[in-house]
Amino acid sequence: MLNIQTLIDDAKCFEMVRQMRWPQAVHCPDGDSELVVKQGQDETQIHRQRYRCKACNRRFDDLTGTIFAGHHQPLRVWILCLYLMGLNLSNQQIARELGLNKDSVQKMTAQLRIGIEVARPPVKLKGHVECDEVYIVA
Repeated sequence: MLNIQTLIDDAKCFEMVRQMRWPQAVHCPDGDSELVVKQGQDETQIHRQRYRCKACNRRFDDLTGTIFAGHHQPLRVWILCLYLMGLNLSNQQIARELGLNKDSVQKMTAQLRIGIEVARPPVKLKGHVECDEVYIVA
């Protein structure tokens, strides 16, 4: 039997987060300054890069201010959970695939859904728009 967690590694997960979060250059989540220097890695997750903002002297890392911050599960588990959600698996199936408690997976998927909804750009209608059977109640 193949363990899905062996197919993805932490280094690629953190690199993907960095590319999506900062496509141009790393910047401070507080002041949005690009005057940022690397400050080593996290002791528990060696691929998690730490930074220090030269403008405000604030320290942060790859996950600061994201939905992945402050959790016990490794980033790779969150990414795999998101992938399995995209396959439309139930929370119980995801728990079985990841070897986690179904209540933990319920919390993870709920938080991921909220994060996806918040990050979704607002819908903008343009051009000619038609609506059928619209009722407006005053």
